[in-house]
Amino acid sequence: MMSETLWTVAAHAQAGAEINTQGIIGFFLSKIAPILLAILGLIFIARSNKGEVSRVLTSSTIAIIGIAFIAGAVVLVAVGSGLVDVLFSSED
Repeated sequence: MMSETLWTVAAHAQAGAEINTQGIIGFFLSKIAPILLAILGLIFIARSNKGEVSRVLTSSTIAIIGIAFIAGAVVLVAVGSGLVDVLFSSED
């Protein structure tokens, strides 16, 4: 099933069709990310109820740092095209 999906995407890419990356990112941010954060929150609550507060704080800190890295990557992708245009602009 996955190989069929990849072949379909490859066929559309060769045909000149564009992939809606903004739609994919929007879907991830609106549907997948909240579910993952809710699961992470439930795990933290379950651990803290068992008295493992220090582990919860450590895991929370790691999760926050991970989110910061992901946000940094998103900002880099958003700003990257502008940086490339500025650095490699052809002056005719």
